[in-house]
Amino acid sequence: MNKKARILVVDDELSMRQILNLLLTRNGYEVDIAVSAEAALVKIKLNEYDLILSDLNLPNLDGLALMRSLRTSGSSWAVHVPVILITGYGTTASAVEAMKEGASDYILKPFDNEELLLNLERTLSSSMLSKENVELRRELNQKYWFENLVGSSSAMIDVYSLISRVKDTRINCLVYGESGTGKELVAQSIHYSGMRRKGPFVAVNCGAIPENLIESELFGYRKGAFTGADRDKPGYFQVASGGTLFLDEIGDMPPQTQVKVLRALAERKISPLGGGGEIAVDIRVVAASNKELDVEVAEGRFREDLYYRLNVIRIDLPPLRERIGDIPLLAAHFVREFSEEHRKRIASIAPDVFEALGNYSWPGNVRELRNVIEGAVALSDGEQITMDSLPRNIQSIKLDGPEGQTGSSMGLLPDEGVRLDRMLLDMERAYLQQALDRTGGRKTEAARLLGMSFRSFRYRLAKYGMDEVDSNP
Repeated sequence: MNKKARILVVDDELSMRQILNLLLTRNGYEVDIAVSAEAALVKIKLNEYDLILSDLNLPNLDGLALMRSLRTSGSSWAVHVPVILITGYGTTASAVEAMKEGASDYILKPFDNEELLLNLERTLSSSMLSKENVELRRELNQKYWFENLVGSSSAMIDVYSLISRVKDTRINCLVYGESGTGKELVAQSIHYSGMRRKGPFVAVNCGAIPENLIESELFGYRKGAFTGADRDKPGYFQVASGGTLFLDEIGDMPPQTQVKVLRALAERKISPLGGGGEIAVDIRVVAASNKELDVEVAEGRFREDLYYRLNVIRIDLPPLRERIGDIPLLAAHFVREFSEEHRKRIASIAPDVFEALGNYSWPGNVRELRNVIEGAVALSDGEQITMDSLPRNIQSIKLDGPEGQTGSSMGLLPDEGVRLDRMLLDMERAYLQQALDRTGGRKTEAARLLGMSFRSFRYRLAKYGMDEVDSNP
């Protein structure tokens, strides 16, 4: 039962108002009373109601006119509030007309109390479900709308631009980034901000499904296809039809499955295990990998034709250490999120915290930062995040910069300004070369010195044309 739902009763007969007030109050509803449609409209300007229960035959403005006034009031809640009309046998035609204009139901006099309560409960439940669905859609659009991806660095602006250009298409996309950079969030943003947002978003981690199960999970199966298949089961391709299928860590997909995925993308049809004919699917695929798939293709672990089918649009997500300037924005965003979740009143972050966060290498990327801030919010007693609420490995970082480099050694910004992107590229290339020189060209050790994965290190060498320096792993 919808306890504490607020109901406005509109009736010009005192005895009916008293009966309805007593009945509804006893059954847990909050009740407000109006003696006419005009009085009801005044109350509606001052209060919100979950349902309006009105007599159809009212003096001056009748119940139908009251409902029309609600629908044109401009108030977001009043436009959608359910209205149940009470009518006598002689006015059922008017009640039917009211139903056509949007009334939720009508009740004939004399009515049975239990029947009235059942009608109220059914109408309130339906209205509540409708409100929840609207709110869910609103929250999803807000949560995954690509402008809510946090960051103002040039690399993130490029990401926003690509999302904006592909969101209303069915073009397949390939998202690259290290673990924790937010590849699934980008896929969700493409889906929920685009024209396919009313369809399903289905996320699949290809690396987490056992090799002997991945085909049945992706394409489904028919009853009797194998031992234990006691019913038909649709696969992820079929479930995602009309929306977006996100294939995470696609570089871990077995070769034989890659063949079937290629065919599904090319023909937009799938064949469930166990036969029964092909099924047409309407999907947009966003795939993601922390492996460089062109390298996987060159080494024979990934099909070249599937790679080109997926890599129509490529979106590169930078690791957090390459967009340090976004850390204050991200940290503030997470503080707001977790302060609300944990019911804390945290208003700021101490300057030395920002400095420590900026000097940390973030091997876990944005996901790690999010977890650090959640822990800091949970541990904070005051209104500010301070150093003592950070993990010890971040607290221990010297605040004079990584590798002992002080802020002053970087020099002051010249009056004429600098080409910062060019400077950062030159700095990155110089560090790559120094790491190689220090390790005698051994790339694995050089990558370790720079706090990055071997694949990421090798990718950067290729970016700067330095991959020929030495073939030593």
